[in-house]
Amino acid sequence: MRRLFLIALLSVAPSLAQAQCGGSWSAFLTDIRAELRAAGLSAREVDGFLAGARQDPKVLRADRAQGVFQKNFLDFAGAVISQNRMVNGARNAKRYAATFDRIERDYGVSRGLLLAFWALETDYGAVQGDFNTRNALLTLAHDCRRPELFRPQVIAAAELYRRGDFDPQRTTGAWAGEIGQVQMLPDDILRNGVDGDGDGHVRLKASASDALMSGAKMLRDLGWRPGEAWMQEIILPASLDWAKTGLETELSTSEWVAMGVKAREGTLARGMRGSVLLPMGRKGPAFMAYPNFRILFEWNKSFVYVTSAAYFATRLEGAARVQSGAPDRGLSPAQIKLLQTKLAKMGYDVGKIDGILGAKTRPAVQAAQMRLGLPADGWPTKSLLDRL
Repeated sequence: MRRLFLIALLSVAPSLAQAQCGGSWSAFLTDIRAELRAAGLSAREVDGFLAGARQDPKVLRADRAQGVFQKNFLDFAGAVISQNRMVNGARNAKRYAATFDRIERDYGVSRGLLLAFWALETDYGAVQGDFNTRNALLTLAHDCRRPELFRPQVIAAAELYRRGDFDPQRTTGAWAGEIGQVQMLPDDILRNGVDGDGDGHVRLKASASDALMSGAKMLRDLGWRPGEAWMQEIILPASLDWAKTGLETELSTSEWVAMGVKAREGTLARGMRGSVLLPMGRKGPAFMAYPNFRILFEWNKSFVYVTSAAYFATRLEGAARVQSGAPDRGLSPAQIKLLQTKLAKMGYDVGKIDGILGAKTRPAVQAAQMRLGLPADGWPTKSLLDRL
């Protein structure tokens, strides 16, 4: 679960915010030790949690090499939504039907959505990561890129250890410290962990029921609207005002219908608001993104990941394979980086200049297209780059 955004700090947040990153490893551990004691752990518990702690250079290499999200939607979705995952999704839906029934009753989160995230995060629990979680969190907390995110997670992991739900020597997961079958950070587990199988523990690695229930509770707490749709494939009229597309514009479904927007299957959700989402421009796939779609960015900040997961969820619930259309050729990561640089110099907020067509770069592209009198669908092409 790559949720690399600032989370709510724990009760020791003031000391965490003031703590220094970098420096010697031994001095850093001394500082962490004091914070763990201030958080309420005994000296014995602190010793047990930190015994054998070491930096992991593989974590830092992974942190600096996140290139997967540079793929476009069709390439990324095509790579992660395999026939095997579709088959296993149906099999797991049946196997854990009672758990999903309980989730939909208590939290209003669709089984298709949880199945999609379960598949994309760990291939239904089969690939949960082999990084030592305690060491990964300490390494990233010591690093100076995002210590404000990871130092609280160290404290949270220590609290899980105190409760008997975390083994600092043996607990493994993703390089960024996420644990279990749906990949949750320690603080998320503290706040949203659910004992789904009734054994008295929250163990997201071994128990699919614990993991699925916990993921559903977290989505609900993030603002998920029970029982509502999140995404639906649509057909657009050629006459649509493309400047109204994108997540920045939200209209009622009745307004979209009046403009000629139609659902590919069934009808648009009545009485709801939504945005027309064009992950690859006006000539590519098109979706109606409902309010629940936006909540998914609290799970993962990547536009292509969230869009692919949301689409995968609709497939798992019976939707047809998306119509790929004939989108214009997109830009390479190097070209997108150049585009971002040009847009930033023009005063547009593109977020980080990273070669990824993300949630901030897309509206900047759309604004530039409008300025140049081009179809403003938010999809950058070589001709746009040359015009800029």
